[in-house]
Order: sequence, then structure tokens, then C-alpha cells
Amino acid sequence: MKRFFACLFIMALLIISVPKAEAISEIETLQNQISDRNNRLKEIEKEIASYQTELKKVGGEKNTLQKAITQLELERKKVNADISYTQNKIGATDLELNKLSIEIDDTEKSIALNKKAISETIQALNETDDNSLIEVLLQYDNLSDFWRKIDELEQVRTVMSEKIETLVSEMALLDSQYNTHTKKRGDLLSLKEQYSDQNEVLVGNKAEKSKLLTATKNEEAEYQKLLSQKKNEFEQILKEMRDFESKLQFILDPNTIPAKGTRVFNWPVENVIITQLFGGTEFAKQNASVYGGRAYHPGVDFGVPQGTKIFAPLAGTVRATGNTDAVPGCYSWGKWTLIDHANGLSTLYAHQSVQSVVAGQQVKTGEVIGYSGNTGYSTGPHLHFTVYAKAGVSVRKFNEIKAVTSCGAATTPVAASDAYIDPMVYLPQ
Repeated sequence: MKRFFACLFIMALLIISVPKAEAISEIETLQNQISDRNNRLKEIEKEIASYQTELKKVGGEKNTLQKAITQLELERKKVNADISYTQNKIGATDLELNKLSIEIDDTEKSIALNKKAISETIQALNETDDNSLIEVLLQYDNLSDFWRKIDELEQVRTVMSEKIETLVSEMALLDSQYNTHTKKRGDLLSLKEQYSDQNEVLVGNKAEKSKLLTATKNEEAEYQKLLSQKKNEFEQILKEMRDFESKLQFILDPNTIPAKGTRVFNWPVENVIITQLFGGTEFAKQNASVYGGRAYHPGVDFGVPQGTKIFAPLAGTVRATGNTDAVPGCYSWGKWTLIDHANGLSTLYAHQSVQSVVAGQQVKTGEVIGYSGNTGYSTGPHLHFTVYAKAGVSVRKFNEIKAVTSCGAATTPVAASDAYIDPMVYLPQ
């Protein structure tokens, strides 16, 4: 009986969740590798920031062929740095998943060991409880030994209670580890999609440079001639679109959209540099012909380099995507995306280099929906962001709108004048 109580006490004390030495060593190795990756990520962030600074300087220069080529070269370097950053993030996430897998395995083993030891101890205690107090008392030569063993038994019960609490904590830890593991796997999938899209941006950048050099024969005069031709064709398309939109009948019911001044959107890009606001901007007044004879700009322009991530400013459903560049001579929005939101508003994202979503897709606030570019008619890489009253915007083919330029197969969002809303009234102040 003395040996029995001693075994019970030792068994209870040995129920301790201690990771195996090899598991600790492997986790430490992975943690060091993760730290190295994070340090590399910080270095790449500085590299990307330096390219963004250079691109900002180049963006302020006069439109020349050399400027266009320099900008494309800088954007290529920045996109390569973005790709390197994503690769390192993928590597760091892989390491974190491996570390979590080891921690989950170790926690599961510790839980199994605790459960087994607790079960055996409970079973032994139950066997002891089967004996009456008189039967246990008769097994001892004197009363002091009996009370000492009773006290030891009570200590075993106390330790058992503590170890059961430890087991419950380990179960909660395991649940947390599983949740983190699931999130990291989702992050990894998203990063791999970003990696694919960023490589597509790079391919587009190389193609744009090749096309530019071929079209201009590396001559400044040819480049200026190309710009003038694009501008004239764009003005013709836009004039016909504005004429078409002016005939659309739509009366905005203010009760169907959020009150102006209410913040409902996040910024669609990370580094906010606004190059043109909505409405009768100075540029619009001086270039009324560019906007179909009406001196107002129908959205907000964000000056960002090609390959910049575009985020959904609010959850919604992708109504449609399009690419006016797919039809020769159709200088309009280039690659565009139209998203409907539950609050009665719709948003347009134009001049993208890559579209990361498709029609019918549900998007969450902050989700990457595409990458900025220089597609369509654009005087430089930027994101054009338009807000509409959802009920007043529709997607039409150009052959319904225009008669002169032959790009009827391309599609575009169109809206009555009253359906256009200044994005700034819903963006952060």
C-alpha cells in the first residue's frame, strides 16, 4: 500500500507538458530562418520605396519617349522587387507553417500523454476508493501512518486537479494553433496568386516597352505623333460616350445611397497620391475636349506606378470586367473592373495592367482586385477610380454608343450624368 501511494504521487507529478528536445531545437532553427526572411523583407521594402521615389520624380517630367522608356525600366525593376518580396513572404509563410506543424504535433503528443497518465491515475484512485476507510485503516500498524497516507492521497488529488487544468489549457492552445495554421495556409494561397499576377505585370511591362519601341522606331517625333493620334481617337470616343450618356434617363434618389460625407470606402491603393480630383478640375477645364466637351473629370486619379496593388475599398460583387485594348483603336479605360456594393453604390477601377477578379466574384474589403497600369488612354500610369449610383450605371458595347471608331465589340460602363458621384465624399478625409 505504501508503494501504491508513492506510485500514485509520482505519476501525478510526472504529467507535465514538456516538448521533446529535438522538437525545441527544430522550432528554434525555423524561428531563426523566419527572422532571416523578415530581415530580407525589410531590405526589399527599402528597395521598393527607392524605386517609388524615382518613379515619382520621372512622373513629373514632360512626356517624351526617353521619359516613357525610363519609366518602364524603373517599373520593371520595382515589379521585380515586388516579386522578390512576394517570394520571400511565401518562403517565410512556408517556414511558419512548418513551425506550426511541429508545435501542433508536439501539443497533440503532450495531450495524449496527459490523457493517458490522468486516466491511469483516476483508475488507480477508483480502485483505492473501492476499499472502505476501515479496510484501509486496518492495513497500517499505527494511526499516524494512516493519516500520513490519507494526506498523501489528498495531495495526489490536488496535483491531479492542477494537471487537468493544464490539459484543458493545452486543448485550447491546440485549437488556436489549428486556427493559425488554417489562416497561414490561406495567406500562402493568396501570396501564390499575387506572385502569378505580378509576373503577369512584368510580362505586360516588357511587351509595352517592345511595342513602344516598334511603334516609334526610337524616334521622338514618332512618339509625339503616336500620343497625338491616341488623344484624338480618345476624344472622339469620349465625345460619343458623353452624347450617349446625356440621353440616358436617371433621377437619383438620395435615400438609396449613403449620405455624403459618410466614410464608407477605404482607399483603393496603399500610398495615396491624388493627381486629379472629380469634377471641374483645372485640367478638365483646360482640356474640355478630352472629356467629351464637358469640363469635368468623372472620377479620381491616383498617381501610382504600374504593378501597384489595387484593394477593394468595400466588400461587394464584381458585376463585370473588360479590356477596351482588346479591340484596336478603342482608346478608353483599358482593363477595367466594375464592383457593386450593398449600399447602393458601384465603383470602377480603370487602366489596370492585371485584373485579379472575374465577374460574379464576391470580394472582401481590402482584398487585392488587380494591379495598376497604363492601359487604355492614359497620359501615364495611374488608377482611375469612379463612384456611381448603382441603379444608374450599366455595361454596354461600344457599338451601342459610337458610330465612328470601329471598336464595337469592346464593353464599357456608362451612366447618366446624375449617376456620377464624387468619390471623395465617401473616402477617408
